[in-house]
Amino acid sequence: MHIRIGTRSSRLAVWQAEYIQTLLKQGDVTSELVFIETKGDLVLDRSLAKIGSKGIFTQELEDQLREGTIDIAVHSAKDLPSNLPSDLSIIAFTEREQANDVLVSRNKTLSLRSGEAFRIGTSSTRRVAMLKHFCPHLATVDMRGNLQTRIRKLDEGQCDALLLAYAGVHRMGYDDLIVEHLPIDDFVPAVGQGSVAIEVATSALAKDVSDTLTRLINHESTAACLRAERAFLARLEGGCSIPSFALAQWTDEQTIRLTGGLVSLDGSQLLRETFSGAASESPALGHALAEAILERGGDELLQTIRKQL
Repeated sequence: MHIRIGTRSSRLAVWQAEYIQTLLKQGDVTSELVFIETKGDLVLDRSLAKIGSKGIFTQELEDQLREGTIDIAVHSAKDLPSNLPSDLSIIAFTEREQANDVLVSRNKTLSLRSGEAFRIGTSSTRRVAMLKHFCPHLATVDMRGNLQTRIRKLDEGQCDALLLAYAGVHRMGYDDLIVEHLPIDDFVPAVGQGSVAIEVATSALAKDVSDTLTRLINHESTAACLRAERAFLARLEGGCSIPSFALAQWTDEQTIRLTGGLVSLDGSQLLRETFSGAASESPALGHALAEAILERGGDELLQTIRKQL
């Protein structure tokens, strides 16, 4: 079996694709990488929210899946739209890396808890909104580009620190730049953060091939958590431009605890709930938590957010 793997060309995306190659090799499956540029890679002069389209890091890979030039597409799970077209599906999620955000800087004295004012670079509406809620004394600077580009901008003095996912920083070997790990109890991460997702065109991949790839790549404990998180996001009809958050964690062998919510763009309002339920019914858990958020005022908050973006 030989698999053509579609991937973005950034160093982190290539790391993810090569990690998938390693998992496939363990099952004697050969593979090759096919590099594809996405709108999110090419349009760097606007914030993610201003680009204004879903799937800005996935659409071009999905097009190639449909055309049959690649067999699977590798994505950061957090980049996936909450609802996929009927002809596409996710067949695997890799084991999740530590899911929290981290503060990255050359200045080892910086901390969100110090009360000191400084500038933080980020392109995430969730991170900006949470910083405004928990740390209103801090200024944010819109910071687009891959990890290496952002670190270069940091070194050029465009900001004093970056707020990033630990997974990407760790995978790229920049642990020495981490000055603070943000607690997930407050700074709940984005849906899917820390995992890699495998997407296929449903009709293009034979079932035995799909089953083999799932067996080699999918980490079921992670997948159960992400099914809950993605069901939550799907009910909110959210994407990367909406400041939503959710994290599912195992509490015992059969139970998942899901924390999720929304925060207003100015940080003044934060809605958050935590539900627990059977892992076997994790999508229902995500849907129920979303309904609770919407009933608490999330529906109106979402309408306000979308008008402001």
